[in-house]
Amino acid sequence: MSVLLTLLAALIASGACAYHRSSLRSWAIATAVATLVVGLIAHAPWTTTILLIVELAIALPLLLVDFRRKQITLPILKIFAKVTPKLSETEQTALEAGTVGFEGELFSGKPDWHELLKQPKPELSVEEQAFMAGPVEELCAMIDDWQITHELADLPPKVWEFIKKNRFFGMIIPKQYGGLQFSALAHSAVLQKLSTASATVSSTVAVPNSLGPAELLLHYGSEEQKNHYLPRLAVGEEIPCFALTGPYAGSDATSIPDVGIVCKQVVDGVETLGIKLTFDKRYITLAPIATVVGLAFRMYDPEHLLGDKEDLGITLALLPRSTPGLEIGRRHFPLNIPFQNGPVRGKEVFAPLSVLIGGPQMAGHGWRMLVECLSVGRAISLPSNATGGMRASALATGAYARMRKQFGLAVARFEGVEEALARIGGLTYATAALSRATAAAVDRGEKPAVPSAIAKYHATEWARQIAADTMDVHGGKAVQLGPKNYAGRGWSAVPIAITVEGANIMTRSLMIFGQGAIRCHPYVLKEMQALSIADRGEQLKTFDRLLFGHIGFGISNAVRSFAMGVSGARLGETAGDAYTRRYYRKLDRYSAALALTADVFMGVLGGKLKFKEKLSARLGDVLSYLYIASSMLKQYEDNGRPEADRPFLAWGFHQCMWLIQNALDGAIRNFPVRPVAWLLRALVFPLGRREVPPSDRLGRRVAALLTAPNEALDRLTDWVYTTPTPNNTIGRMKALLPDVIAAEPVERKFGKAQKSGQFTAHDYLDQLAEAQQAGVISEAEANLLRHVREGVFEFISVDDFDSDELRAFKTRADAS
Repeated sequence: MSVLLTLLAALIASGACAYHRSSLRSWAIATAVATLVVGLIAHAPWTTTILLIVELAIALPLLLVDFRRKQITLPILKIFAKVTPKLSETEQTALEAGTVGFEGELFSGKPDWHELLKQPKPELSVEEQAFMAGPVEELCAMIDDWQITHELADLPPKVWEFIKKNRFFGMIIPKQYGGLQFSALAHSAVLQKLSTASATVSSTVAVPNSLGPAELLLHYGSEEQKNHYLPRLAVGEEIPCFALTGPYAGSDATSIPDVGIVCKQVVDGVETLGIKLTFDKRYITLAPIATVVGLAFRMYDPEHLLGDKEDLGITLALLPRSTPGLEIGRRHFPLNIPFQNGPVRGKEVFAPLSVLIGGPQMAGHGWRMLVECLSVGRAISLPSNATGGMRASALATGAYARMRKQFGLAVARFEGVEEALARIGGLTYATAALSRATAAAVDRGEKPAVPSAIAKYHATEWARQIAADTMDVHGGKAVQLGPKNYAGRGWSAVPIAITVEGANIMTRSLMIFGQGAIRCHPYVLKEMQALSIADRGEQLKTFDRLLFGHIGFGISNAVRSFAMGVSGARLGETAGDAYTRRYYRKLDRYSAALALTADVFMGVLGGKLKFKEKLSARLGDVLSYLYIASSMLKQYEDNGRPEADRPFLAWGFHQCMWLIQNALDGAIRNFPVRPVAWLLRALVFPLGRREVPPSDRLGRRVAALLTAPNEALDRLTDWVYTTPTPNNTIGRMKALLPDVIAAEPVERKFGKAQKSGQFTAHDYLDQLAEAQQAGVISEAEANLLRHVREGVFEFISVDDFDSDELRAFKTRADAS
């Protein structure tokens, strides 16, 4: 027993040091002291002596720095240099282009929650709030989405003019150039509100403010280019598009076959140095109406007119629509969501070198320019549009489920519908927090490459889930297209968002963990960069420091993961109040589990891991759900910890924990080196998988919040266009909902009289008159039921058409 006590004391002391990430010197001293004290108390001199010798044999070589570097680190450095996969120029550029924010803490295994919570609350300025209440509200009131999607397949001229006049295309352009110079949060808010009125309008506004000429010019353009284009772009005098994707290079943008050859050509009698461009692009939003085309191509200088290098790399240019040979093709038609979209082509189109964004000195820097800008644009456009659609779905589906009666009950009372409503509410809360977090990161000056990929993927995927649930709850109401249908076009639009700006399969499988594992890890990228240090002595010194820091990091995460797994994440100091503290502890646990699992996977599989896309995708899911859960907690804190929001927070949080557990389990279960997988499972899930999805009881509370006016629903559906105008069915539903709820007790009283056979009439209105005459209900109650009956009938009704109304303006036969 004395031997076991002494050994246990050494292990506990060593584990405590690892858990708290003490220095190597502190670890050695604490372990030796614990061994000595407990050994003497337990009267185990021989055991104590042996353990102290073993501890000394381990600690001494590690504490003697010069010895350690030459005898331990140097051989490891040589092996590391041989097995480390060389990053391609594309990968290196992508890794260096962005910045690391709080997602780096989530990869640390020991997040500093105070760093998250001290970030300022994202808020709109007075000017931005006025824009939301003024021009954005006015634009929403002008929108007739049925007219846009079915009758015109375009925005009406008055909408185009309003958008240009009010500088919706210039939200990211500084005021000195005539733009609005809005924050990323305001940019997001505008898109969210517009998307609740029309996906076509929100997409149209999103593109000029996302990856495109304006943003590229702001960061890389010459002063002459900025002064010429930005004022025109701000007021819609110039309409931009950006041509990147082609038939043979979609997600693999670095392999674009489009080329520009540096050459000289006589233009207007003057020999001009320029480029001959040959390109074929498709899916280019705003191309059919664009007046200036941004173009990505690979630039070559075979005659060395610019220097010694022949292949200059990916380069970006701005071509006026009037450029001879530039062809803008006929429109694409993306799933009946008719935002302007089409192909752009050209063969040996000559343009002077002045069309290069930033001038000739920026030739070959196009990939870096694109990656840096995309990390910002992708954080705003698609997540915002998806969030706006989800907010509108939450408001509309909750109201409809309360209004729609089946079997004498509101369908919201059915548990199957309740389950769908819970998903809608919980996922909308999570996505709103995610979208808000990425916008806030941009406003802090970050280029959030990893969070933007997380936001794009999960916002659009969850929008697909909510669109499906919205369709299910509405049933036949949602599948009959027409002016009364506010759900069908959203269902159609979902796959578009999933496809663009990096298809979701690629985003999940390659980008999130692929970038996160190296960019967010505190040691991996630095260790790889150490290989490029020319001075051998400095290289060894740097690598030694990083190597043993990494080893300590891995041991700490193993101990933390196991300890928090055994305790059920119930121990330790963390952030939060009495309600949320347990949530932060769970995130601590799974942060350690992610860091440990990622280290083991990278250490064992090395460069092969990037080809194990299913494993990478699962680890990316863990990082994503950690980030989303953190965003929800930050949102909850920023809003003043409102008790009314707790069902939304709890549902979203438990769903994230359930998904984290499943992702970790799937990754470990499919790890090819089984003994390593067994050890990992013991450390990550020492008591088995204990997380469960949100309970039915919690789901009932979430559903209840969606089906009645309350402060939590108001926060959830912020930035939804709710003015009850003739073209805004959702706004009119919201306005009627209080009367629907007020009428329910009267309906129950009236229903009892119906069932008792008191009425001779069969018509509902005649029965109401009889009930009033018999004193079953009062005149005011009868009027309330008539009003609600009439109002609800409008919302459960669907459109019908004469066959000629549905015929396209020109059939194929007419065209021929």
